[in-house]
Amino acid sequence: VRAHEIGTRVAAVGFDWRDADGVARKLSEELRELAAARRTGRRRDIEEELGDVLFTVANLARKLGLDAEAALRRANDKFSRRFDAVETRLERRGRSVHAATPRELNAEWDQVKRRR
Repeated sequence: VRAHEIGTRVAAVGFDWRDADGVARKLSEELRELAAARRTGRRRDIEEELGDVLFTVANLARKLGLDAEAALRRANDKFSRRFDAVETRLERRGRSVHAATPRELNAEWDQVKRRR
């Protein structure tokens, strides 16, 4: 919410991207900066760049006329439903998610994703 409010406030004085494509380009830049920070291993730098990515994503949502928090909430719900389905599928085969290999988990995930 705060990122949206900040973006709206500065847009009112003309300090804004022209369109969503401009924000998408900025997001690509911020992701490259996050990757560079990760290579340094400095936690503070990584956190700062991750914050920039999140702020930019919120502004992309604003430019698209979407509610970033609602979109994230729905994404969380979708992920949880899918992971629950992965657990259920494995349990039906007598497997636990804790015992499953990453390859098994990914295979189940792909199956669930195709169905939902």
